[in-house]
Amino acid sequence: MKRSLYFIITISTLILWSSCRKDFDFQPNVGDLTFSKDTVYLDTVFTNIGSSTYNLKVYNRSNDDISIPTLRLSQGEASLYRLNVDGMSGKEFQNVELLAKDSMYIFIETTFDIQSVVTANNQFLYTDAIEFDSGANLQKVDVVTLVKDAVFIYPNRDTEGIVETLTFDVDGDGVADETNVKGRFLKNNELTFTNEKPYVIYGYAAVGENKTLTINAGARVHFHSNSGILVTKNASLKVNGQFSTDQTTMANEVIFESDRLEPLFDNIPGQWGTIWLFQGSKQNSINFATIKNATIGVLAENNPNTTIPKLTIKNSKIYNSSNFGILGRATSITAENVVFNSAGQAAFAGTYGGAYNLTHCTIANYWNNSFRQFPALYVNNFLVLEDESVVTNALTEANFNNCIIYGNDNPEFLVEQEEGEAFNFKFTNCLIRFQDTNNRFANDPNYDFNNLALYENVVFNQEPDFMDPAKNKMVIGQESAAINVIGNNPFSNGVPFDILNVPRTALPDLGAYQHVVFEE
Repeated sequence: MKRSLYFIITISTLILWSSCRKDFDFQPNVGDLTFSKDTVYLDTVFTNIGSSTYNLKVYNRSNDDISIPTLRLSQGEASLYRLNVDGMSGKEFQNVELLAKDSMYIFIETTFDIQSVVTANNQFLYTDAIEFDSGANLQKVDVVTLVKDAVFIYPNRDTEGIVETLTFDVDGDGVADETNVKGRFLKNNELTFTNEKPYVIYGYAAVGENKTLTINAGARVHFHSNSGILVTKNASLKVNGQFSTDQTTMANEVIFESDRLEPLFDNIPGQWGTIWLFQGSKQNSINFATIKNATIGVLAENNPNTTIPKLTIKNSKIYNSSNFGILGRATSITAENVVFNSAGQAAFAGTYGGAYNLTHCTIANYWNNSFRQFPALYVNNFLVLEDESVVTNALTEANFNNCIIYGNDNPEFLVEQEEGEAFNFKFTNCLIRFQDTNNRFANDPNYDFNNLALYENVVFNQEPDFMDPAKNKMVIGQESAAINVIGNNPFSNGVPFDILNVPRTALPDLGAYQHVVFEE
């Protein structure tokens, strides 16, 4: 009985207390709202591609519950921005309530068709404002977006919405094979990418047999998720970037990256697929390019014995690959002045044999997103099949000259040999991180560092003094162990300038960069 009486008294008190509350009597807004920012900047978007969602926080710092009579975009229903206010979507809202000492979020996004306006340099600055109230109580927060026009390349869909897939000679037997790779072949008028507009690719843009895709200096190529470039039998890729005197803009460099332009995505690995140099493609070349945030920066397969290497890559950088920077499988690759960093597996991997020649390359791996299984550099002459059987193929050569091979793990290079096929490699004039703390390799002749046929003028475990590897700044400083330590260096005769076009000296520094003095 006492418990029931107590319950009745408590409920009565609550009813009486709530009937006397004044704080649900909303007062008219008087223009005293405050905001988390003066202007909402939506990062650059491509035409007809929706932006990310951005937010604005609105504060009522007064002691009164208020009602905002109108909350709207200045351009009203004509605005190309979209708002979400307290779970409601729209462009104009009435009587928006905000409690005392409380706040609310407004979410903003946009999709813009740049073709509807006349633009300069294929881009347009689109602006509007969010208005709170009107008249003497009017407050505004500006909203700004840079919109870029682009060339879009994407596969077709049939009437049932099924996306087109590629059909080509996969296994080299002269017969076209159906694949599950979504994409389409580039048309003849699409085989030259210029710097006039960026390119946005959905699925794989494929280069057909006996065709060449040429990418001119200054081009920007952006890939959607699970997208890339695929070069098929007897086809070629020619990336013709040039040295940019202004390294802050890299205007003449060719850049391959994702189609997410927000700063949040600037260094996220695995946002797109790969540049896939398929079996039978030939004489592919990449010069002055940056390849970033891919799953595999470049995947080159087969054709190890061609007179001209399957891939020649020079003066380029490959960063933030979720798996491999370059993955070669039984292929031929020549690289000069190439910088690798931050890969979820190996920065450079030459697998299942082949022929690899790397000169003045910085092969580094300062991956910090997860555990990685492989070192910065990995070379083998075998392939493990799905049934776990092992097949071998000759490693005819793997020469690393004047290179830095380093990273945040140890050891940072690994050569694995299966008997039965040739296994030829040599490190000459290199700085390498390798410490066999557990004597794992003590009885392996491939790690006999006194064997001049395998290791000549190699410096181990000395600091390269990179500027800031966490930010992919791989220039070396004056404290680097890669400076003037090797002696006569004939390999530099063919690579007389570093990646920044700085002349190399008679005693050149190792890696892709000549050293600089870091500013304090």
